[in-house]
Amino acid sequence: MDKFMQWRNEKLIERTIENLKRNNMEVILVQDEAELIKKLNELIKKGSVVSVGGSMTLFEMGVIDYLRDGNFQFLDRYDSNLSPERLKKLYRETFSADTYLCSTNALTEQGELFNVDGNGNRVAAMLYGPDQVIVVCGINKIVKDLKEAEERIKKIAAPVNTKRLNKNTPCTKVGYCMDCNSDDRICCDYVIMKKQRNNRIKVIIVNKNLGY
Repeated sequence: MDKFMQWRNEKLIERTIENLKRNNMEVILVQDEAELIKKLNELIKKGSVVSVGGSMTLFEMGVIDYLRDGNFQFLDRYDSNLSPERLKKLYRETFSADTYLCSTNALTEQGELFNVDGNGNRVAAMLYGPDQVIVVCGINKIVKDLKEAEERIKKIAAPVNTKRLNKNTPCTKVGYCMDCNSDDRICCDYVIMKKQRNNRIKVIIVNKNLGY
Protein backbone atom coordinates (compact mmCIF):
# COMPACT_ATOMS: atom_id res chain seq x y z
CA MET A 1 0.00 0.00 0.00
CA ASP A 2 1.18 3.53 -0.81
CA LYS A 3 2.62 5.13 2.34
CA PHE A 4 0.35 8.15 2.05
CA MET A 5 -2.76 5.97 1.80
CA GLN A 6 -1.48 3.98 4.75
CA TRP A 7 -1.14 7.23 6.72
CA ARG A 8 -4.69 8.21 5.77
CA ASN A 9 -6.03 4.82 6.89
CA GLU A 10 -4.16 5.04 10.19
CA LYS A 11 -5.78 8.40 10.98
CA LEU A 12 -9.20 7.07 9.97
CA ILE A 13 -8.81 4.07 12.26
CA GLU A 14 -7.56 6.26 15.13
CA ARG A 15 -10.66 8.48 14.97
CA THR A 16 -12.98 5.51 14.76
CA ILE A 17 -11.35 3.70 17.69
CA GLU A 18 -11.49 6.82 19.86
CA ASN A 19 -15.22 7.25 19.24
CA LEU A 20 -16.05 3.57 19.70
CA LYS A 21 -14.39 3.75 23.11
CA ARG A 22 -16.35 6.90 23.89
CA ASN A 23 -19.48 4.91 23.09
CA ASN A 24 -18.38 2.30 25.65
CA MET A 25 -17.39 -0.39 23.15
CA GLU A 26 -14.10 -2.21 23.52
CA VAL A 27 -11.95 -1.93 20.38
CA ILE A 28 -9.07 -4.07 19.14
CA LEU A 29 -7.00 -3.48 16.02
CA VAL A 30 -5.42 -6.50 14.31
CA GLN A 31 -3.44 -6.77 11.10
CA ASP A 32 -4.26 -10.26 9.83
CA GLU A 33 -5.96 -13.59 10.42
CA ALA A 34 -3.27 -14.88 12.80
CA GLU A 35 -3.68 -11.86 15.11
CA LEU A 36 -7.45 -12.17 14.95
CA ILE A 37 -7.50 -15.86 15.91
CA LYS A 38 -5.04 -15.18 18.74
CA LYS A 39 -7.33 -12.47 20.09
CA LEU A 40 -10.40 -14.71 19.79
CA ASN A 41 -8.56 -17.34 21.84
CA GLU A 42 -8.26 -14.75 24.60
CA LEU A 43 -11.87 -13.57 24.41
CA ILE A 44 -13.80 -16.84 24.00
CA LYS A 45 -13.76 -19.39 26.81
CA LYS A 46 -13.22 -23.03 25.89
CA GLY A 47 -16.40 -25.06 26.15
CA SER A 48 -18.62 -21.98 25.90
CA VAL A 49 -21.65 -21.70 23.62
CA VAL A 50 -20.80 -19.69 20.51
CA SER A 51 -22.99 -18.56 17.64
CA VAL A 52 -22.51 -16.38 14.55
CA GLY A 53 -24.47 -14.09 12.29
CA GLY A 54 -24.38 -14.29 8.53
CA SER A 55 -20.99 -12.91 7.50
CA MET A 56 -18.58 -13.30 4.60
CA THR A 57 -15.93 -11.57 6.74
CA LEU A 58 -15.95 -14.44 9.24
CA PHE A 59 -15.41 -16.92 6.41
CA GLU A 60 -12.63 -14.85 4.84
CA MET A 61 -10.78 -14.59 8.15
CA GLY A 62 -11.04 -18.30 8.94
CA VAL A 63 -13.32 -17.74 11.94
CA ILE A 64 -15.95 -20.32 10.94
CA ASP A 65 -13.31 -23.06 10.57
CA TYR A 66 -11.73 -21.95 13.86
CA LEU A 67 -15.05 -22.37 15.67
CA ARG A 68 -15.79 -25.70 14.03
CA ASP A 69 -12.38 -27.11 14.94
CA GLY A 70 -12.16 -25.57 18.40
CA ASN A 71 -13.34 -26.68 21.82
CA PHE A 72 -16.65 -24.83 21.67
CA GLN A 73 -20.35 -25.61 21.63
CA PHE A 74 -20.74 -24.04 18.21
CA LEU A 75 -24.26 -23.33 17.00
CA ASP A 76 -23.33 -23.74 13.34
CA ARG A 77 -25.93 -22.01 11.19
CA TYR A 78 -23.97 -23.09 8.09
CA ASP A 79 -24.37 -26.82 8.75
CA SER A 80 -25.79 -28.19 5.48
CA ASN A 81 -27.76 -30.84 7.38
CA LEU A 82 -29.92 -28.32 9.22
CA SER A 83 -33.63 -28.48 8.48
CA PRO A 84 -35.59 -25.21 8.32
CA GLU A 85 -37.13 -26.09 11.70
CA ARG A 86 -33.75 -26.77 13.31
CA LEU A 87 -32.29 -23.55 11.87
CA LYS A 88 -35.18 -21.57 13.33
CA LYS A 89 -34.54 -23.19 16.70
CA LEU A 90 -30.81 -22.46 16.41
CA TYR A 91 -31.54 -18.77 15.83
CA ARG A 92 -33.51 -18.73 19.08
CA GLU A 93 -30.81 -20.65 20.95
CA THR A 94 -28.39 -17.92 19.90
CA PHE A 95 -29.94 -15.53 22.42
CA SER A 96 -28.58 -17.72 25.21
CA ALA A 97 -25.07 -18.01 23.73
CA ASP A 98 -22.02 -16.93 25.70
CA THR A 99 -20.46 -15.30 22.63
CA TYR A 100 -21.94 -14.08 19.36
CA LEU A 101 -19.70 -13.20 16.40
CA CYS A 102 -20.73 -11.16 13.39
CA SER A 103 -19.62 -8.32 11.17
CA THR A 104 -21.28 -5.00 10.44
CA ASN A 105 -22.58 -3.40 7.25
CA ALA A 106 -20.98 -0.09 8.15
CA LEU A 107 -18.97 1.48 10.97
CA THR A 108 -18.95 5.26 11.26
CA GLU A 109 -16.04 7.41 12.36
CA GLN A 110 -18.35 8.55 15.18
CA GLY A 111 -18.26 5.02 16.59
CA GLU A 112 -21.68 3.82 15.42
CA LEU A 113 -22.61 0.40 14.04
CA PHE A 114 -25.13 0.52 11.19
CA ASN A 115 -26.76 -2.73 10.09
CA VAL A 116 -29.59 -3.88 7.85
CA ASP A 117 -31.16 -7.34 8.07
CA GLY A 118 -33.71 -9.39 6.21
CA ASN A 119 -34.93 -11.74 8.95
CA GLY A 120 -33.67 -9.62 11.83
CA ASN A 121 -31.97 -12.49 13.68
CA ARG A 122 -28.48 -10.97 13.34
CA VAL A 123 -29.34 -7.49 14.57
CA ALA A 124 -31.57 -8.92 17.29
CA ALA A 125 -28.68 -10.93 18.76
CA MET A 126 -26.38 -7.92 18.50
CA LEU A 127 -28.88 -5.87 20.51
CA TYR A 128 -29.77 -8.34 23.22
CA GLY A 129 -29.12 -11.89 24.43
CA PRO A 130 -25.57 -13.21 24.11
CA ASP A 131 -23.29 -12.17 26.96
CA GLN A 132 -20.53 -11.08 24.57
CA VAL A 133 -20.82 -9.76 21.02
CA ILE A 134 -17.66 -9.67 18.89
CA VAL A 135 -17.94 -7.61 15.71
CA VAL A 136 -15.18 -8.31 13.16
CA CYS A 137 -14.86 -5.52 10.61
CA GLY A 138 -12.53 -4.66 7.72
CA ILE A 139 -11.44 -1.06 7.19
CA ASN A 140 -13.51 -0.89 4.00
CA LYS A 141 -16.61 -0.76 6.22
CA ILE A 142 -15.55 2.51 7.90
CA VAL A 143 -17.52 5.54 6.68
CA LYS A 144 -17.77 9.18 7.72
CA ASP A 145 -21.28 9.24 9.18
CA LEU A 146 -24.70 7.60 9.15
CA LYS A 147 -25.58 9.15 5.80
CA GLU A 148 -22.54 7.52 4.19
CA ALA A 149 -23.35 4.30 6.05
CA GLU A 150 -26.77 4.13 4.42
CA GLU A 151 -25.27 4.97 1.04
CA ARG A 152 -22.73 2.18 1.48
CA ILE A 153 -25.50 -0.30 2.14
CA LYS A 154 -27.55 0.85 -0.85
CA LYS A 155 -24.63 0.86 -3.29
CA ILE A 156 -22.52 -2.06 -2.05
CA ALA A 157 -23.72 -4.30 0.79
CA ALA A 158 -27.35 -4.79 -0.24
CA PRO A 159 -26.98 -5.44 -3.98
CA VAL A 160 -23.88 -7.60 -3.64
CA ASN A 161 -25.34 -9.73 -0.84
CA THR A 162 -28.65 -10.04 -2.68
CA LYS A 163 -26.78 -11.24 -5.76
CA ARG A 164 -24.75 -13.68 -3.62
CA LEU A 165 -27.94 -15.08 -2.12
CA ASN A 166 -29.55 -15.34 -5.58
CA LYS A 167 -32.55 -13.23 -4.64
CA ASN A 168 -35.09 -11.99 -7.17
CA THR A 169 -34.92 -8.26 -6.52
CA PRO A 170 -34.39 -5.19 -8.75
CA CYS A 171 -30.92 -4.55 -7.28
CA THR A 172 -29.66 -7.87 -8.69
CA LYS A 173 -30.45 -6.46 -12.13
CA VAL A 174 -29.19 -2.88 -11.83
CA GLY A 175 -26.51 -3.22 -9.10
CA TYR A 176 -27.88 -0.68 -6.62
CA CYS A 177 -30.79 -0.37 -4.20
CA MET A 178 -34.20 0.45 -5.71
CA ASP A 179 -36.01 0.48 -2.33
CA CYS A 180 -38.15 -2.31 -3.72
CA ASN A 181 -41.25 -4.05 -2.44
CA SER A 182 -40.06 -7.53 -3.46
CA ASP A 183 -40.85 -10.60 -1.38
CA ASP A 184 -37.12 -11.40 -1.68
CA ARG A 185 -36.03 -8.06 -0.21
CA ILE A 186 -33.23 -8.45 2.39
CA CYS A 187 -33.25 -4.80 3.56
CA CYS A 188 -36.03 -5.00 6.14
CA ASP A 189 -34.68 -4.05 9.56
CA TYR A 190 -32.44 -0.99 9.99
CA VAL A 191 -30.55 -0.78 13.28
CA ILE A 192 -28.12 1.88 14.55
CA MET A 193 -26.08 1.08 17.65
CA LYS A 194 -24.55 4.05 19.46
CA LYS A 195 -23.75 4.50 23.15
CA GLN A 196 -23.67 1.22 25.11
CA ARG A 197 -24.34 0.76 28.82
CA ASN A 198 -21.63 -1.87 29.28
CA ASN A 199 -18.69 -3.40 27.46
CA ARG A 200 -20.72 -6.30 26.05
CA ILE A 201 -19.81 -5.30 22.49
CA LYS A 202 -16.23 -5.68 21.31
CA VAL A 203 -15.24 -4.42 17.86
CA ILE A 204 -12.22 -6.00 16.21
CA ILE A 205 -11.03 -3.88 13.28
CA VAL A 206 -8.91 -5.80 10.78
CA ASN A 207 -6.52 -3.62 8.79
CA LYS A 208 -7.63 -4.94 5.40
CA ASN A 209 -10.67 -4.96 3.14
CA LEU A 210 -13.15 -7.69 4.06
CA GLY A 211 -16.65 -8.73 3.14
CA TYR A 212 -19.29 -6.57 1.49
